[in-house]
Amino acid sequence: MLDVQFGQASDLGKIRTNNEDAMGSFVPSPQRPETFAGFLFAVADGVGGMDLGEVASSTAIRVLTDEFAKAPSGAMLNSLLPKLVQRANAAVFDRTLEPEYRGKNMATTLVACALRYDRAVVTHVGDSRCYLVRKGEARQITQDHTFVNEQRKLGLITAEEIRTSESRHVLTRSLGVEMFAAPETNALTVRAGDVLVLCTDGIHDELPEEEIAFIAGQSKSPDEIARELVARALEIDGSDNTTVQVIQVRAVERMSSMPRGKPSRP
Repeated sequence: MLDVQFGQASDLGKIRTNNEDAMGSFVPSPQRPETFAGFLFAVADGVGGMDLGEVASSTAIRVLTDEFAKAPSGAMLNSLLPKLVQRANAAVFDRTLEPEYRGKNMATTLVACALRYDRAVVTHVGDSRCYLVRKGEARQITQDHTFVNEQRKLGLITAEEIRTSESRHVLTRSLGVEMFAAPETNALTVRAGDVLVLCTDGIHDELPEEEIAFIAGQSKSPDEIARELVARALEIDGSDNTTVQVIQVRAVERMSSMPRGKPSRP
């Protein structure tokens, strides 16, 4: 039986006057196995420097979670999630056509993780990230859609130089700017004891993978871990909104098993 616990935390930071981050989840009911497309967790970061980033991020999260809740049992997550990201993108794009937002520009990043059986499917646009923490080590599952990361792939800049680059937050992909988005999707096998961390750049800009792994690997509730990650990022800097979701995998089931889920939250 797939058994996960999750926690989350968000803070607007020490400088910002509003929080342009958003987060959401869908936890299926074990009493309604016909609706069991899986568990879904998602984090979004409204793009700074544009209008109404909080509207973009909250719209993307709402559409993604609502549409996932309607997905049929057994839907292929590898194809489902990119489709739902496209719908979220269209919803954000369409909001700029509404009378109250006409003439405004808005965009958001998005990272989402769906779990079913012993599989996790992660899709993302922008630089919000997913980490897999296993046996004391954190592995970044997503690759930032940023100008400097493209430079790194070409060998024009090192990973260390990215951390101090003034262009490190320039995105090459985001939701809401154009009619169609280009999400990147990855699938992985999860094990009991794994921890998945979804976060905005307010977390990963400040905390190296080693510190994320240490905090996320503690024997604490996911809510406690989420609050600690946010508090540590704020202690180091705090100039940005900071948001994280922590998903602890307690037990998994083989894909040949019946689709049942046991959601819980302390």
